[in-house]
Amino acid sequence: MGVTEQIELRGGGGEPVDFARTLHSHGVADLPPNTIARDGSTLDTVLDAGGSAWVVRVTADGPTAARIEADDAAPVAELARVIRYMLRLDDDLSGFYARAADDPDLAWAARGAGRMVRSPFVFEDVVKTICTTNCTWSATQRMVGALVGELGTPAAPGRRAFPSAAAMAAAGDDFYAGVAKAGYRGAYLRAIAADVAEGRLDLEALTDPDRSDEEVAERLLALPGVGPYACAHMMMLLGRYGKLILDSWTRPTYRRLAGRPRVTDKGIEKAFRRYREYAGLAFWLMLTRDWVPEPV
Repeated sequence: MGVTEQIELRGGGGEPVDFARTLHSHGVADLPPNTIARDGSTLDTVLDAGGSAWVVRVTADGPTAARIEADDAAPVAELARVIRYMLRLDDDLSGFYARAADDPDLAWAARGAGRMVRSPFVFEDVVKTICTTNCTWSATQRMVGALVGELGTPAAPGRRAFPSAAAMAAAGDDFYAGVAKAGYRGAYLRAIAADVAEGRLDLEALTDPDRSDEEVAERLLALPGVGPYACAHMMMLLGRYGKLILDSWTRPTYRRLAGRPRVTDKGIEKAFRRYREYAGLAFWLMLTRDWVPEPV
């Protein structure tokens, strides 16, 4: 690693950013090409920039900054812009923090939690999210690992970027069935990749803040392989936090933490209604607080 650049860890409203909690904001953030240190101190990834793929390391540099390191020839300024985007440093969570500060169960989050790491492109997050549906986490890791390891642009021995839509569209059934072992998802992934590569589908348009939550959700649910769970997960990654992710992990986890073993989905949603457009984020943070140890 030869060139470095420092970025300030401040949100769009000047609010604090907890680097470790941002990196450990959700499990999909730790899928290839990303590798996150267990203590949340470092993100290693591979990013496309300037027509090439680059190995990038992002490390905490004190409580209010992070340091980006890359090869001498890397376009570090461009990579820094991508990292800022991935860490959502332009998002303003001050409104959420104002509400959380009055909640004994979530006041801790106002110290900088709540940024959901996203991929450089919506396409990557859609693909990874589909790979989490109806399977074990080890199967998700296998599928995404195969996509990156076999189809991604090489950056260094053993290190590749996430594949382009064109590369995924060109891969045959033998890859999806025999290498990635994606099952029924293989046809969905190829179809989405082909539509993106050929210009029939613009997933990046879903980042447009002028689009309503209803329109974005409708477009997501129209994608093959995206049902209610995958849609809710993608809405969170798009910075639309109104919907709660209710699945086979979040339901029992909430019931255990809240001491409400029989609470229904409607009861869970009611408990977070006061957070309005941040209800899903508040719910997620309550469930994942113990993912990062509290500072001593």
